[in-house]
Amino acid sequence: MDHYLDIRLRPDPDFPAAMLMGALYSKLHRALHDLHADDIGVSFPDHKTGVRARTPGDRLRLHGLQARLEHLMAISWLTSMRDHVMLEAIQLVPAEARHRVVSRRQFNTGSPSRAKRYAQRHGIGVEEAQCLMEKPAARQIALPFVQVSSRSSGQRFALFIEHGKPQLQPAAGPFNHYGLSSEATVPWF
Repeated sequence: MDHYLDIRLRPDPDFPAAMLMGALYSKLHRALHDLHADDIGVSFPDHKTGVRARTPGDRLRLHGLQARLEHLMAISWLTSMRDHVMLEAIQLVPAEARHRVVSRRQFNTGSPSRAKRYAQRHGIGVEEAQCLMEKPAARQIALPFVQVSSRSSGQRFALFIEHGKPQLQPAAGPFNHYGLSSEATVPWF
């Protein structure tokens, strides 16, 4: 993880930034999936947290080895997004950079399908399962999220992203096809 590449959204009067980031991130997910990439991480340097302000921001940062980032950018995954983004050059990570884990967080949102699965697993009625899930589902989630489509299932969902605490030392490990990891860190600066 010695290099990075920033992709910034251009302001667009017709499309909200959240919609464009969702489209950009979905395209990145498809590219990482197709490349079987587990060595490219992401971060959102301009993200905001808070129930009213949660947004990933307008910049997606890709982290990896220079050759791997060049390989990713050589394929045509950004084809329909070129008018909506500004690509910066691949650059060396600053020596004083700290590190942090950027991971997916899943929450009980109380969906009917989730309640049905819970009821089946615990041998209770669906209505009882929905009652049990109401309180956790009612809490306010303060993490930024991106609306994406899964490459494997085709389902659209809110992908909540948590930027862990800054660390002095990097931690190695694999990244999923969303560029997230529960153990590996990305440079933070």
